[in-house]
Amino acid sequence: MNDWLRLLNDWQHGFPLLPRPFDALGRELGCGAHQVLHHYRALQAEGSLGRIGGVFAAGAGGAAMLCAYAAGADALEHVAAIVSAHPGVNHNYEREHGFNLWFVITGPDRAAIHAAVDQLDVATGLRALRLPMLRAYRIDLGFDLLDAKRRRMALAHSPAVAAVAQEDRPLAALAGEGLPLVESPYTAWADRLGRSTGDVLATLKGWLEQGTLRRFGVVVRHHELGFDQNAMCVFDVDDDAVDAAGALLARQGGVTLCYRRARAPGWPYNLFAMFHGREREQVLAQLQAATAAAALQAVPRAVLFSRRRFTQRGGRYFGMPQELQHA
Repeated sequence: MNDWLRLLNDWQHGFPLLPRPFDALGRELGCGAHQVLHHYRALQAEGSLGRIGGVFAAGAGGAAMLCAYAAGADALEHVAAIVSAHPGVNHNYEREHGFNLWFVITGPDRAAIHAAVDQLDVATGLRALRLPMLRAYRIDLGFDLLDAKRRRMALAHSPAVAAVAQEDRPLAALAGEGLPLVESPYTAWADRLGRSTGDVLATLKGWLEQGTLRRFGVVVRHHELGFDQNAMCVFDVDDDAVDAAGALLARQGGVTLCYRRARAPGWPYNLFAMFHGREREQVLAQLQAATAAAALQAVPRAVLFSRRRFTQRGGRYFGMPQELQHA
């Protein structure tokens, strides 16, 4: 039913920062907060709803890095299990390439991330590609589930954002995990942290205004909603031209993520773009159109479709909430 699908579609951005947010959603849908909560709980149980919470900008706190292993076919699942078990890994996918296992790992700083990948290298007996992000051109993992063409563009105009203050890291950890599905969720956070509800809401609003939070809202699990075809397209662009190419590519339809990343031995590519869709042919068409519009047809590139998803969860830049609630 489209009214209930709106709970996922319409509040991926701009989720109400009010003491009783589900009352506000109920007024939009002509029902009570208890019905809204019932359906959100059902969507979470079936796997369509990941969480309702914050998506932090790069530089807001902590660090992240994209890594990849070239695992033998007979060892892939074993290696994937080792990687997924690490608490800092929030995405772990098999992709169509010699480097076939791709994961994102987060931590409090770059040194901690490199140390964690060192440990994974030892545990797996492999050596990971390490591809830190140098610049973000677009971050927009909102999905138009109703084909209403209302998806917001989230271009990353500046890599500089206000970092989360040390005293606010416990709240940031909770925002990364997601709101409890109760009538007064911000009060639940406030009680847990020993703060007032007003203070919690003011901090979240401030983060949005400063760009610390890219968005605060519903985070969907796109595979469960039919967007199960995704491709990472990587380009080898001259370093003096990559920023202009990335800015142009980021504006094209179908591009959900667009970054500049460091090159690595055996990996010449420095411009990355993600495309998501319901059909492989649709994704390929979007990719072809975007590549042409950004004048990248002649640039060396590779297309890595995902095969399997081993892990997908929110990034833990600020630690686990239970570790930080008394910090």
